[in-house]
Amino acid sequence: MSANNNTSTLKSYVDSATGAVQNAAGSLFGSAGDEAQGKAKQQKAEAEHDASHAAVKVPGGTISSTGVAKDDPDRSAGSWNQTAGSAKEFLGGALGNESLKQAGRDQNRAGQEQEARGQISDFTSGVGDRVSGAVGGAVAGLTGDRAKQDQYQAQHDSGKTQQRGVEVDIQKQAEARERS
Repeated sequence: MSANNNTSTLKSYVDSATGAVQNAAGSLFGSAGDEAQGKAKQQKAEAEHDASHAAVKVPGGTISSTGVAKDDPDRSAGSWNQTAGSAKEFLGGALGNESLKQAGRDQNRAGQEQEARGQISDFTSGVGDRVSGAVGGAVAGLTGDRAKQDQYQAQHDSGKTQQRGVEVDIQKQAEARERS
């Protein structure tokens, strides 16, 4: 995927600022055309920003506008341990079995820690891939090596997808805590 076709947060910020200036200038000088173009550019920038942050979690990975990334195994295993632990805790409470209830709590807590380790691993790996992909792509662009530039862009895109997947999980967890 080339950089030109990629949704970019930075590009959305630049387009939004440009649209705001064009909108203000059109309003100031009485140019309805410039004002309308400025508003349209701002709306397009907002859509680009949303697209650059969009990610869909699927079992074991993430899909975004930039590609697909596989989750660290600790994320899935941790989630499973939380679910199994909660079930044991509920069953232990329902049966009056304190040891089963405590084992469920322990497994749930261990699952939370395991999932968090996987999230940290994926997030740092994603950020690292984004940075090295961007830097490598810039260097390859300067040297004119199109194949390397594409390779670094793919690394950047994969890192971005991986990072967005963690962000989606963390957002869902925060929303779940707010509801409880």
